[in-house]
Amino acid sequence: MGCTLALALAPPSADATGASSTTAATRLPVHRPNIVVVMADDMRADDLRFAPNVRHLVGSRGLEFRNAFSPFPLCCPARASFLTGVYAHNHGVYWHHKPYGYGAFDDSRTIATSLSEAGYRTAFIGKYLNGYGPMRSKVTGERSYRYVPNGWDDWYGAFENPGVGSFHGGTYDYFDTPYNINGKPTNNRRGEYQTDTLGMFARKIATANARRARPFFMYLSFTAPHFASTSEPDDPRRGRDFTHRDGTRSTFATPSRPDWVKGRFDRAVTRAPGLPKGGGPAEADVSDKPQKLRMLPELSHQGRRALAEVTRQRAEAIYVMDRQVGSLVRTLKKRGEWDDTVLVFTSDNGYFLGEHRQRTGKTKAHEPSLRVPFLITGPGMRSGEVRNDPISTVDLTATILDLAEAAAPHPADGASLTTTMLTGDQGWDVPVVTEATHTTKGRRTDPAFRRGDARTSIGLRTARYSFTRYDNGEGELYDLYADPAQMENRYEDPAYAGVRASLDELWSRYKDCAAATCQVPMPAQLTVDAPTLSGLTARYWRHIDAVYGS
Repeated sequence: MGCTLALALAPPSADATGASSTTAATRLPVHRPNIVVVMADDMRADDLRFAPNVRHLVGSRGLEFRNAFSPFPLCCPARASFLTGVYAHNHGVYWHHKPYGYGAFDDSRTIATSLSEAGYRTAFIGKYLNGYGPMRSKVTGERSYRYVPNGWDDWYGAFENPGVGSFHGGTYDYFDTPYNINGKPTNNRRGEYQTDTLGMFARKIATANARRARPFFMYLSFTAPHFASTSEPDDPRRGRDFTHRDGTRSTFATPSRPDWVKGRFDRAVTRAPGLPKGGGPAEADVSDKPQKLRMLPELSHQGRRALAEVTRQRAEAIYVMDRQVGSLVRTLKKRGEWDDTVLVFTSDNGYFLGEHRQRTGKTKAHEPSLRVPFLITGPGMRSGEVRNDPISTVDLTATILDLAEAAAPHPADGASLTTTMLTGDQGWDVPVVTEATHTTKGRRTDPAFRRGDARTSIGLRTARYSFTRYDNGEGELYDLYADPAQMENRYEDPAYAGVRASLDELWSRYKDCAAATCQVPMPAQLTVDAPTLSGLTARYWRHIDAVYGS
């Protein structure tokens, strides 16, 4: 490609309207439906192959978004963004631990308070934010293991061990999870598998809310397939391959699973999905990658076997979760609520499983970490169609509030995609902002990162390009039309100098955006209309399947 490389494949049509500028002029056939959000933890987009109920009950009888992203690929910041509808730089939760984590989160006004004020009965079930339990509430200052945030009528929150009294287990101990049930901590469910318990709570709430005059909102937040805080005998063993050049080690941690599901995918899963299906290196040359990836050696045979086992165990945990989603849908049907219910299935972020030599993990601004599954079904949306418009976590919040005719708890960084859902793709005219912290080493040398800014990387995802700048001066630019697998970093490539300049200018506009400034359309050369986006997305997934598919 020469220096005149185009920024987009084709110019948008004159009347193309970005999904980000949609309103709810098109309405559901049901006024103010019930809304259920099921959120997995660290689930990749391609992990849907292990979730037959979700694919059948939600995907094939609803909509699947093929360009769904987490704006901050880390559990705590991503979930805070869903609850508030704003990016991390506007809610201030950048990491799991102090000074961040749950203790930094102001949950006095969230999606729950907005929906409650709009007349919804609200219920939370499962994992909240990291640190819920031992950290004190920012709102009240009280120990959070007894605290029920504003706006929730029913609260079944798993909590981490607060370190007081005789509490045992924690959120990531799948067989010993303590719960705050409407303000009363309980620790008497040792031996129960957490995913099954959360499913039981969800069915209980669905049954209790059936046939009531008020619609209900349920946020069912699973821990699966996040790795557990405990180990099991069949977990991958550590070895020399697990130590990197900088002295850090890969843990190959896995989720706990009940005995009945162990071995279910042993034959189906023979390698990690982030390793090329034809064999060969994960990435032969990482010299163009950021420092963190350059430090990683290629995977040995032992490392590949370990990653395959991680994949199998994650699949087993997802399969158990999927069964609980199926049971919840059957309960909603039995109680006569399904026809009036919108159900969303998604994840807080994606997960690496071998790509770019990254054994496991997230936080880095690459496709496996940023992409999430996103399926939705409900009245007016049971078509089994695909949508290519981009959707991120903050857009999900805006969409739910739109469907419920509720006011946002904060000036929204995201936009409703109701029109996209009900009428079809609108095109891609606003970038997805991506953020992360603790992903680089070294001195902060990029002056565009403000002093005191906790972020160490800020990026933009457009229809064609993935662009990231790091606080230590490194950068990444990938042309996803030519290179969907992100093997060739074009950040320093003279042929892409014009593209980089345009994206740099755009980056400066969006990196600290808030509310309406997060939804200003991009320049015409970076926007893509719906037909072009359809072709781009299909091409992307064909390439990914050719490299990594089964």
